[in-house]
Amino acid sequence: MAARGWKPFAFQRQVWRAIAQGRSGLLHATTGAGKTYAVWLGVLDELRRRHPPARMAEPLRALWITPMRALAADTTRALGEPLRDLAPAWTLGQRTGDTAAAERARQDRRWPTALVTTPESLSLMLTREHARAELQSVGFVIVDEWHELIGSKRGVQVQLALARLRRWNPGLVTWGLSATLGNLEQAMAVLCGEAARPEPVLVRGRIDKKLVIDTLIPREPGQYSWAGHLGAQMQQPVAEEIARAGGSTLVFTNVRSQAEAWYQLLLQARPDWAGEIALHHGSLDRATREWVEAGLKQGTLRAVVATSSLDLGVDFLPVERVLQIGSAKGVARILQRAGRSGHAPGRASRLTLVPTHTLEIVEAAAARCAAYEGRVESRESPAKPLDVLVQHLVTVALGGGFEADALYGEVRSAWAYRELTREEFDWALAFCARGGESLTAYPDYHRIAQDEQGLWRVPDGGIARRHRLSVGTIVSDAAMQVKYLSGGTLGTIEEGFIARLRKGDCFYFAGRLLEFVRVREMVAYVRKAERSRGTVPTWMGSKMALSAELADAVLEMLQVAAEGRYPHPELRAARPLLELQARLSRIPTPGMLLLESLQSREGQHLYVHAFAGRHVHLGLASLLAWRLARERPNTFSLSVNDYGFELVSAEPFDIAPALDGRLFDTGELLHDVLASLNASELAQRRFREIARVAGLVFTGYPGQPRSLRQLQASSGLFYEVFRKYDRGNLLLSQAEQEVLGQELEISRLRATLERFRTLRIDHVQLRHPSPLSLPLMVERFREQLTTEQLSARLDRILRQAARDPG
Repeated sequence: MAARGWKPFAFQRQVWRAIAQGRSGLLHATTGAGKTYAVWLGVLDELRRRHPPARMAEPLRALWITPMRALAADTTRALGEPLRDLAPAWTLGQRTGDTAAAERARQDRRWPTALVTTPESLSLMLTREHARAELQSVGFVIVDEWHELIGSKRGVQVQLALARLRRWNPGLVTWGLSATLGNLEQAMAVLCGEAARPEPVLVRGRIDKKLVIDTLIPREPGQYSWAGHLGAQMQQPVAEEIARAGGSTLVFTNVRSQAEAWYQLLLQARPDWAGEIALHHGSLDRATREWVEAGLKQGTLRAVVATSSLDLGVDFLPVERVLQIGSAKGVARILQRAGRSGHAPGRASRLTLVPTHTLEIVEAAAARCAAYEGRVESRESPAKPLDVLVQHLVTVALGGGFEADALYGEVRSAWAYRELTREEFDWALAFCARGGESLTAYPDYHRIAQDEQGLWRVPDGGIARRHRLSVGTIVSDAAMQVKYLSGGTLGTIEEGFIARLRKGDCFYFAGRLLEFVRVREMVAYVRKAERSRGTVPTWMGSKMALSAELADAVLEMLQVAAEGRYPHPELRAARPLLELQARLSRIPTPGMLLLESLQSREGQHLYVHAFAGRHVHLGLASLLAWRLARERPNTFSLSVNDYGFELVSAEPFDIAPALDGRLFDTGELLHDVLASLNASELAQRRFREIARVAGLVFTGYPGQPRSLRQLQASSGLFYEVFRKYDRGNLLLSQAEQEVLGQELEISRLRATLERFRTLRIDHVQLRHPSPLSLPLMVERFREQLTTEQLSARLDRILRQAARDPG
């Protein structure tokens, strides 16, 4: 560092001292502050002390785990320079799904001294027959972007792998890197283990780095707002912001279909930018993504429209600006994406929020205040997912075998399984050995067996091969490759979208307008389209929900407006909408729950403005509709967004239970939620993912993938068989728990109902839809009406409201 004229930050020295003492820990620092060198230089220095570099090659000593393949190549380059200077005889390698066959073969003969890998590739390393001999030399594991992994089953996969490595090397030192986490002490315990000795250390990397968050305010926000209605109005301002930027600009969207649409909008606004702007998301061909990443690093691209595929720590020094289209949904995501600009110490990070409807203007002001105050969301580890455990048991059985008592203790040392009972472990063991109560007759599900020494191993080569091809917890919907008839791959697209197309239909993908020709062997063949219009593919996956921290910040911002104060430019822009809301109804505040009623040609409407995020609102709307219908038989239509939900019925219903709080009772909550939803259908859908992780459903050999229909049929059959003949199957109860915990956020739903009972309930009888209720009406209309019909319907509603504003 001295030779380069660099001066270490105090937090970097703190990490070096901790590593020299053999301590594990978590480093939490701003993006671009120098976290990589803080940990890597400390590891290298300690490795050189323990194993002075010699001419002979060292065994594998350090693992660097990254959550994304795209990060692996960039990380390998970042680690390589210090390694060449400090230990030139040591080698550095990379092992991910993208690693070339020749490099894999070299590594199979001898591992490098340090290896950059992913959770999935690390688990595959554990399946090797001599895994212990190859990996017990590992003294250091660094987990990059820990905030991205901790809350998912991939993070659980990492916890189990670390437990295995610690068993082989009790002195293993583990470090995590993170930029955006609220629950730091717990996140460190999840990574390092509760029993870690010496005690792990939490290092906060505080450096002076300027963060600028502002909002691109539309010229005419209007008095009414609904999702996406400002999109086209923002096209030209976004293009102008990109034109003014000094370097490259990253334009983030939340979903791939939105990225495709905005790429087209920018090209329409500036056709002369063709070749200077690009598109990046996870469904694009790897070569295309690498070309875009190289263009960003070299500064040859003016702008890139991207999804979360570029959220994480790849260094793009030429990026000066970041634009976020629509709500970022959480404070952590705002900080993470802001850090993609000015990615170096001393440079400012700037993020501009681009609202797509007027309420998002208010949300933008709230998000900025919350980000400046550091109100970052916490992330929790999943609790003992048994599908991951089942997969891990087969993995360890392949990697040299295991003895049950020892492995139970090892698994319990992982945070996610600290409360795993021996009965649950024995059930998972029996499920791997015999397929549970209902699959005993099928040899394919007898995946492990005890050998003469009493070790559990995988006795069948076919089962071993299928397991290695299925390792991992990333479950996506079946995808088809998209190829030109003339040759060349564009990427992958969900089978469900292609199934809706007829020959000759046109659609936008990879920034191109394509004409669908045919499907053959899970490949969608296309040609360049000559027509000028097409549809944008929609990818499956639930919409992200507004975080509790950001929802609270929005309510606090609305409180300011309710007091007649408009100190922020965003509030001043949204003032016409907020004043109309106050005139027709009330402005919601943290101490009040706003209910609105409306009578229309459709029937009776009830709007509940709960500000708890769309996942909670879905559960709440279903629950309240079920409870109201239980009092008096009725049929309700539901609509939800991040700010509230709507119940509408052709038959009148009594809202008194809502006004006096009876409707919000938390007694019998679990029973009522399950009764109010098609819980078995939700659980069956979730079971499809669990079945794949647990190895019940095989997705196919390379070049011979199974279709989505086949996978659904297989998992559905298992679900029904287990329900009828194996009711004690713990994977069924896991599916129900995941629906409640992840899809409906039952704990947040309960907390929301409990909060309702502490609030003043304000009820307003509307004569016309209010600015807060109309977006919910539009959400429901979108399911029923074409774009033209929706536009005409909204015009009529707004004209009626304008004639009678009181």
